[in-house]
Amino acid sequence: MPLAVIAYPVAVWCGLKNWGTGVLAPLLIAIFILRLMTFRGKLSQLTFFGKAIAIVGIVLVATSVLLRETSMLLYYPVAVNALLLGVFFSSLYARQSLVERLARLSEPELPPRGVMYTRRVTQVWCVFFFCNGLMALYTCLKGDMDLWALYNGGISYLLIGLLMGIEWIVRKRLRQ
Repeated sequence: MPLAVIAYPVAVWCGLKNWGTGVLAPLLIAIFILRLMTFRGKLSQLTFFGKAIAIVGIVLVATSVLLRETSMLLYYPVAVNALLLGVFFSSLYARQSLVERLARLSEPELPPRGVMYTRRVTQVWCVFFFCNGLMALYTCLKGDMDLWALYNGGISYLLIGLLMGIEWIVRKRLRQ
């Protein structure tokens, strides 16, 4: 099921080009309903995110059908980035940041230096989701489906992978 959500931009791009919303919308709604019913996260913040983004997906698809406006389907990546920004940012005001909570799953006795590092990583992800969300919004407003699909279905995932890779390298160096 996570693969279906990640593949959303490609599915929308192909679906709109080949079938239109008559076929695409029911398929997307079914996927989002299944996601809503089956999502189970290890952390309450991730469970909230998983369910919230499924609800947002249902609302965007239903709005697109009701308004007969396919452009509503394009705002899903914007919503995902906004919700991720909200989850990560709000965790900065909690006792433990989201990244710290994730780190403690594998290393329960995280040293104070590790706590500071995870807080900084959480801040970096906040900046990333803000910038990525702005770029996703730009692709929606530009109205170019190919650009939208390229950025939201490819480039944004490459940037996520790049950030994760850089963070992994930095973490390994700091641990030595």
